[in-house]
Formats: sequence, structure tokens, C-alpha cells
Amino acid sequence: MTGQTIGLLLVMIIYLILMVGIGVIYSKKNNDVSDFYLGGRKLGPIVTAMSAEASDMSSWLLMGLPGVAYLSGCAEAGWTAIGLAIGTYLNWLIVAKRLRRYTHKANNSITLPAFFENRYRDKSHALMAISAIMIVIFFVPYTASGFAACGKLFSTLFGISYLPAMIVSAIVIVLYTTLGGFLAASMTDLIQSIIMTIALLIVVFFGIHTAGGLDAVITNAKSMSGYLSLTSSYDPATGVSVPYKGLTIASTLAWGLGYFGMPHILLRFMGIEDENKLKTSRRIASVWVVISMFVAIFIGIIGSAMTKSGALELFETSSQSETLIVRTAVLLSDHGVLTVIMAGLILAGILASTMSTSDSQLLAASSCVSQNLFCDCMGLKLSKKSSMLMARLTVVVIAVIGVFLARNPDSSVFRIVSFAWAGFGATFGAVMLFSLFWKRTNRNGALAGMIVGGVMVFVWKYLIAPLGGLFGIYELLPAFICSAFAIVVVSLLTAPPSQEITDEFESV
Repeated sequence: MTGQTIGLLLVMIIYLILMVGIGVIYSKKNNDVSDFYLGGRKLGPIVTAMSAEASDMSSWLLMGLPGVAYLSGCAEAGWTAIGLAIGTYLNWLIVAKRLRRYTHKANNSITLPAFFENRYRDKSHALMAISAIMIVIFFVPYTASGFAACGKLFSTLFGISYLPAMIVSAIVIVLYTTLGGFLAASMTDLIQSIIMTIALLIVVFFGIHTAGGLDAVITNAKSMSGYLSLTSSYDPATGVSVPYKGLTIASTLAWGLGYFGMPHILLRFMGIEDENKLKTSRRIASVWVVISMFVAIFIGIIGSAMTKSGALELFETSSQSETLIVRTAVLLSDHGVLTVIMAGLILAGILASTMSTSDSQLLAASSCVSQNLFCDCMGLKLSKKSSMLMARLTVVVIAVIGVFLARNPDSSVFRIVSFAWAGFGATFGAVMLFSLFWKRTNRNGALAGMIVGGVMVFVWKYLIAPLGGLFGIYELLPAFICSAFAIVVVSLLTAPPSQEITDEFESV
């Protein structure tokens, strides 16, 4: 290894040690499973906001979004960002406060499956069991993709074999998550969001300088037909613009619907100490999301100009273009000790974006298995100490399964990420909204919506979408609509909720 490479590696190792240290500090604050999974509802507004968004964005912000913008311009990246920005704001505006209040009122529910069961007084445990199983189904491969992204980052940069690099990354994530639980994950997410922000800003300023200035960046973008348009996209293969049609725009905007059903984001709403501080959290989160996604798209545009100036090689595929920020960081590290540290921060930012999502997913999946399936559904009676041990062991077991799924860097697990987002949005999104805002919703309607939404994601993805044309849209949109339809129809055809449930709804 060169001195430059060793310097980059040292910065990233220091970052990883810091994350584990936070886990050790917060391990002393976990007295029971409520603390481990929900932090005893003690989060402040800033930590709530930034941990929610850091766990949301993942490596997609620093790799996927700039990569899409680099290749095809603003249309696809822009509409995706708009959909996510709208979804983020609405989730904070209409769901956050009511969910925080309702989960506390409904027998102090500390997980989503527990909330659905308590909300509808489901003594059969069907709602809890099915929602817990769905969360595990979609989260385990999602977590595996995060482990794999970390492994690929270290492998690509330092020439380390993929498998040990991936395993070491997974061990670090598991260490601070099992030690510190929800509080450690939330605090590390706050730090990771700061590092992600610093990384984005460094890349912007260095990229503009390397490309020859802001004028050069804008001139290059204008020279490509449709590159800066939101109604057409640039085709790098032919060099001409391609119309970006209304149906495609609607399908892309549908990404925003996923927020209403994301367990690892909704848990942040449930964990804030004071519901009246959620307005502050909403403002912080919304501003950060909009600015960070705009900057990420702008980095893709800057990257294209850097290629034209000869500073970077030409990226012809999405897998290549997603390494834009990594390549920029390596280029930056050529300019002395200080730039090596700055480049290390950029790479730590990519690592942070992945880790901040993986830790939250591990906790959400773990809570479903240990708390909801074993303790609640199967009736296991555990002491406080045994419950904590079970919670931590479940995190480890789920991580081991994730490592197994991610053992091959070319594994199909990478293609499941967008599918998992659709799965959560369709399975829980409509059910969450109706649970919070429609008094007539009953247990049967919620159960039907959950099952129909989850199943329709698979049906649309693998049976209907291949037909193409009008059917070739993102599976989240039709599955969400079908889930909502099932909730309304089944709720109206079956007995209304009891007076006890109605009274609790109105009190919330």
C-alpha cells in the first residue's frame, strides 16, 4: 500500500472505532428492551430528525443518485428526489406526532407489529405475526446489501478481498448496535449525517475546481440534449434526448409513498421524548433532505464535466457511475496530507450512509423476531436480563444471515433494495395511514390491507410489470392502491371496531 492509501485507511478505521465507542457508552443506558429498541422514548428533536434521515438515505444518496444524474441528467434523478422530498415532509407532517401519541396510548407499543395488535385489540396475534414476518422478509436482504456495499468499498479502494472486508464491516455495525441498541444507532446516525454532509460539500467544491469552474460545468451540461430537463433525459449511448413521459414521472414520484411504511424511520417518530418538538425535527429533516439530494444530483452533473476535462475516466454503466464520489475522493487525496484526511472523510461518509441504514434495519428486524414473534406470539416469559440477551442475540443471528446472503459481491441481493422499499410501502404504508386517520378501520381491514399490499408487490413485479407498456410502472404504486382498496372494502363489509377502540382513537 502507498502512504496515500494507508492514510485513507487510517481515517476510516478511526471512524469505525468511534462508532464502536459510542455503542460502549450507550450500552450502560439500556435497562430493558424498551430502552434497547426505542431508547426509552428519550430522543431530542435534532437526533430524531437526523437519525431518521441518515437511516433513510443509505449509500443511495452518495452513490446511486449522483450516478443516475451523471449518466442521464436531471429527469430520473430529479423526479425521484422530488417524490422522496414530498414523502419525507408529509410523513413528518401527518404521521409523526399522531404515531408518537398513539403508540404510547396503545399500551406503550415499542414496535410497529405491537402497535397494530394493540391498536385493533387483536387477541389472535395475526396482525403482529404477519407484520413481523413481512418486516424480516424485506429487511434481511436489505441489511445484506448494506454489508455488501461496505465490503465492496473497502475491496475496491484497498485491494482487500471482498469477503473479509464485508465481514469486518458487518462486525463493526453489529458491535455498536448490540451494545448500545436504539440510542447508539440514533446517535451514530446523527454523526453519520454530519459526515455525509461534509462529504457532499467537499466533493462539490473540489469537483467544480477540477472541472474548470462553475461556467464549465454549466456549459457542459447544456451541450447535452435533454440533460438539464425534467421532461426528457439524455441517452449517453446515442447522445440524443429521450422523452420522460407522465406515466414514468408518476411512477418515479411513487417512491415517496414508501415513507409511510418504513419501520426504521417510523421508529424514530415513536422514540422522540416530546411530541411537541416534532415540528423542529420536521423542519430540520425536510431542509436537510432537500439540500442533500439537490447537492447529490449536482455532483453527478459536476462529474460529467470532470470527465470532459480529463480529470476522471468516462463512466459508461451505472455500476461505474456510482463510483463517482469514490473516484473523486481518490483524486483529491493526491494533493497532500490535508487532502488525504478530507478524502478519508468523504469515504467515511459513504461508509456512514450505508452503516446508518444497516444498524436501523438490524434493530427493526431484531425487535420483530425476539419481542413480537418469540415473546408476544409464542408466549415466552423472560426476565429483564434474559430479554436483553435475547434482543442482542437476535441482532447477531440476523446479521449472520445477512452476511451469508452478501457473501457473493455479485449476488442478486443488490437488486432487492428498491423491491424491499416497495414491499414496506405497500405492506405497511396504507395500513399505517388508515390506522391513524380512519376511525372505521377494523382488524380485518388492516389484516387484508397488509396481506394484499405485500402479495401485490410480488405479483406486479414478476407477473404484471413484464407485460410492459402501462403495466411497466414501479410496483409500489399499484400495490399501495390495492392495499388501500382492500382496507376500505373489508372494513366496511365486516363489523365496526368496538367502542373501546373508537374511544381510544378519538382520545388520540
